[in-house]
Amino acid sequence: MATVPHQPLAERLRPKNLGEVIGQQHLLGPGMPLRIAFESGQPHSCILWGPPGTGKTTIARLMADAFDAQFLSISAVLGGVKDIREAVERATAARDGLEQRRTIVFVDEVHRFNKSQQDAFLPHVESGLFTFIGATTENPSFEVNSALLSRAAVYVLQSLTEDDLRQIVARAQHIQAVPPIEAKAEDRLVAYADGDARRLLNTLETLAVAAAAEKRDDIGDEWLLRVLGERMRRYDKGGEQFYDTISALHKSVRGSDPDAALYWFVRMLDGGADPRYMARRLVRMASEDIGLADPRALRLALDAAEVYERLGTPEGELALAECVVYLAIAPKSNAVYQAYNEVRAFVKQDGTRPVPMHLRNAPTKLMKQLDYGKGYRYAHDEEGGFAAGERYLPDGVDPPPFYRPVERGLEIRIAEKLRELRRRNDDAGA
Repeated sequence: MATVPHQPLAERLRPKNLGEVIGQQHLLGPGMPLRIAFESGQPHSCILWGPPGTGKTTIARLMADAFDAQFLSISAVLGGVKDIREAVERATAARDGLEQRRTIVFVDEVHRFNKSQQDAFLPHVESGLFTFIGATTENPSFEVNSALLSRAAVYVLQSLTEDDLRQIVARAQHIQAVPPIEAKAEDRLVAYADGDARRLLNTLETLAVAAAAEKRDDIGDEWLLRVLGERMRRYDKGGEQFYDTISALHKSVRGSDPDAALYWFVRMLDGGADPRYMARRLVRMASEDIGLADPRALRLALDAAEVYERLGTPEGELALAECVVYLAIAPKSNAVYQAYNEVRAFVKQDGTRPVPMHLRNAPTKLMKQLDYGKGYRYAHDEEGGFAAGERYLPDGVDPPPFYRPVERGLEIRIAEKLRELRRRNDDAGA
């Protein structure tokens, strides 16, 4: 008698119809976009965009089942033009065969294909030879060719909720794939999965094997910790989640919340972010969001980066954490950042104006004869080191002040100084 091959838990629990799909009800619930597409009887090309373990492959397979279509899967990580060519041949054979079957070509991690590989799908999508479904964890606006993107609907999948993940645990227990799990252990398991069903299923299978080997009747929290060890939380260092997390860190610093800033900073490190990258971002925060409200912030960020270079991990990370807290509690000003951007925009649209004669350099006799530098007032020789009434912008340029200091930190004093200098200019008739 032949031995029945063992099926992975993920395959045993794979939904057979839409009603069995856990999560993504914003797409698959009654009256929702993908549900309508399934019920229309007419498949269409689409891109499923979402984090790992959210059901992209499952949805593609269910679409093929719903339309009784041949399902061809290509991994963009391992595949290439040869796989695309074979898919075209098989789709042609299915179309021209006795059954005249439709074909759905599913491309996992489609963002890994280069432009020419993505372009290879276009004529066949346009001719209707097959329906194209791409799965990606990256923003398709940046990673998928515009020509292919314009021919495919984009559906955004979401990480599974805790309730979704608990349903998966319950289903695994219902088919007796895993022993009973204590409540605290289940809480830890769900948190560990971090919205990723595949990660949860793989972990459940690992626990089931370990429990069987040790002849355990249940899964407790202490035992769970021993089996899982110090596995790190899922983290895509190059993907959208990475940039969402650094965005959360930046906004927490900008919002002057040191606790939240430290939390996101540690989340980045825990996920494997390069501390040197973190140091560069802290330097940017110091100049962009604190600026002259506390000029020491920039120096402290640079010092923290240097300390990390000298000490490395983990000791150097403390200096970066110290910088995160300092930046969060420092007074905030983006006045210089805004002024810089406004001047850039002004210069771009205004064109090139000649430098006023009194501001020009006059290193030669001829230039002096041509009045280069004539009438320039040397500020150090003026009262208070300020040439009241002198103009330094090109002729005809009289914009409102680009730099508008805020009433926070050192910029309070800078604002007072500027008001005094502008008053003196007004008194001098500038």
